[in-house]
Amino acid sequence: MNQDMAGLKERIHATDREVFFSVLSHIGDKWSLVLLGMLSKEPMRYTQLAERIPKISRRMLTVTLRQLERDGLVERIVHADTPPWFEYDLTELGRTLIVPVRALADWTLDNIDLIIEKRAQYDQENPGS
Repeated sequence: MNQDMAGLKERIHATDREVFFSVLSHIGDKWSLVLLGMLSKEPMRYTQLAERIPKISRRMLTVTLRQLERDGLVERIVHADTPPWFEYDLTELGRTLIVPVRALADWTLDNIDLIIEKRAQYDQENPGS
């Protein structure tokens, strides 16, 4: 494992660290993970995404889609009908994230009972935190 960490450190130092950490923060935030998962099933219009994710604000949906689009993970497809309409889909690069995103979701589901237990234990030992 230490060799893996050393190799990772070398790879990070050999690249643009600011970009590395900004990409990790974008794809690691909760709304990006939700959007990536939803778009992995089918392309969707903005309104469909807003309806299916009721807790996300319109502003946060827009900001998150723009970040994912800027990083090349999501594309905005323009349909030139009258009136024109748009939908969002994963790019090929975005599709490469689906396996790790699903693995993270599986890990969470596999460990959720233990996490709930640990949170309750922590909260009991640290009141007011």
